[in-house]
Amino acid sequence: MEKFNVAIVGAGPGGIFAAYELHKLAPSLSVVVIEKGKPLEKRKCPIDGVKIRSCINCPSCSIMNGFGGAGAFSDGKYNITNEFGGDLYQYVGAKQAIELMEYVDTINVENGGAASRLFANDRPDIAKLCLQNDLHLLKAKVRHLGTDINYVVLENLFNALKDHVKFVFDTEIDTIEKGEDVFVLTGKDLSVCADQVIVSTGRSGSKWMEKICDSLHIPTESSRIDIGVRVEVPYDIFSDMTDALYESKIVYRTRRYQDKVRTFCMNPHGVVVSENTNGIITVNGHSYEDPARYTDNTNFALLVSNHFTEPFHQSNQYGESIARLSNMLGGGVIVQRFGDLIRGQRSTQERIAKGFVTPTLQATPGDLSLVIPKRQLDDIIEMIEALDRVCPGMASDDTLLYGIEVKFYNMQVAVDEDLETCVKGLYVIGDCSGVTHSLSHASASGVYAARRIVEKL
Repeated sequence: MEKFNVAIVGAGPGGIFAAYELHKLAPSLSVVVIEKGKPLEKRKCPIDGVKIRSCINCPSCSIMNGFGGAGAFSDGKYNITNEFGGDLYQYVGAKQAIELMEYVDTINVENGGAASRLFANDRPDIAKLCLQNDLHLLKAKVRHLGTDINYVVLENLFNALKDHVKFVFDTEIDTIEKGEDVFVLTGKDLSVCADQVIVSTGRSGSKWMEKICDSLHIPTESSRIDIGVRVEVPYDIFSDMTDALYESKIVYRTRRYQDKVRTFCMNPHGVVVSENTNGIITVNGHSYEDPARYTDNTNFALLVSNHFTEPFHQSNQYGESIARLSNMLGGGVIVQRFGDLIRGQRSTQERIAKGFVTPTLQATPGDLSLVIPKRQLDDIIEMIEALDRVCPGMASDDTLLYGIEVKFYNMQVAVDEDLETCVKGLYVIGDCSGVTHSLSHASASGVYAARRIVEKL
């Protein structure tokens, strides 16, 4: 059985930056990164829309798993802030959390991200306009790599690590056991032992993480899911905000239900895309740094936060059931004009074609009111009308709503200020911990855990 100083489970941003920092601070340490998915260059979803039209249940989903994690093919936005993206600051302190994210940003820039843009939230006039309309603009610096540059950065990070860190792909760890002196990690064709273990399996590893926590008696808690739509409007509607800030994170508390609704993942000049995760089709958005790939639209998510209480503990299953209903009715993603939704009628291809917003995703025209629960749908409509007061045209009849978009949250794993569990030597970081919900926070948590391990060793 091969022995390592540190074993990292998961090669998403948390695992990558943990390996990077371990090698930088202590190059003599032996480190292995074990990943369920494939190397970056081999990650490809087989669905081509022609020969293969739906999920064939690959052993490992190439969209969610593999080097780079679920963020590998994302918009590549690194938000440097404590106001959203996770609660890392509650564990490491607000100042250090920002310093960690700034450090991650410098590494990304050094590894191919120098041509990307950094936006600073320095527009009090926009924040004031939002406040005057019961909207709250969250503050953040935003590094936008774009889907294209994000891939290059990940490629360069792998090349910088591959000769110093052992990577094992296409391998899922089944069990993690704690012996007297070492951890033993076993999979179908692998068995290794390590002095320290960092788990960073991302949101796709939530069910696996629950099993590991049960086996090691690590306390967890789960009670949140965000459900909503992806909105697509002409670029000019939000240009005042996106030209200055790029990522406009706006939060609104509805008057009717007092629920929190927020904008998420804003993509100026972007495209709407569908995602197939383990047979469930949801919607997302991308944008690129290359102007040649710009569109005339901006898209972003509107998400309603749902916090459940006892005795309910299956928040992710709740979100999955709504997504499956959407798939059942629309054969995938459903799209509806805002005007049709307000009038209680299903959108048709003809009405969408006559509109002034050209969709960037070919989705099934339908009726989202048959899918999204009434409370959440009322919240979304109220939020659109509130946004229309600061960005006139938002509530146009032709505004397109794609459904559904779901933001899954991993259960909250009980970790201390070092991100270490009650099982000493076992660290849980990134989105699988429930502590982080973004690329920047996950990456920063990897750096932090690596530093704590080196200090203790």
